[in-house]
Amino acid sequence: QAQLVESGGGSVQAGGSLRLSCVASGYTYYYSRNCMGWFRQAPGKVREGVAAIDTDGSTTYAGSVKDRFTISKDTAKNTLYLQMSSLKPEDTAIYYCAAVASRCGLEFYEYLYWGQGTQVTVSS
Repeated sequence: QAQLVESGGGSVQAGGSLRLSCVASGYTYYYSRNCMGWFRQAPGKVREGVAAIDTDGSTTYAGSVKDRFTISKDTAKNTLYLQMSSLKPEDTAIYYCAAVASRCGLEFYEYLYWGQGTQVTVSS
């Protein structure tokens, strides 16, 4: 059974940093790419893609987070990371980890497995 467990969320002041982690287990991806991504959803807004990393390590970022967030993975530990710096109040949202997609991008409907989310709150 696929399981993605996020951690590392919390409250921080604007300009601060946080590092999110996502431990993945229980799934295979023989016929799809082992793409993993981070998404976020603020109250009253649609879920949006933040960053994605493909099997070969190539990355994609949303324009709003480029140069502030860094996605990475430790394949040996089956763990995905999101280093967030220079945080802004508009980054406040629940952040979700997702895995296995036929196309490694920022469209949430491409992903098969999802974590339960972790709250990130940035105060001004």
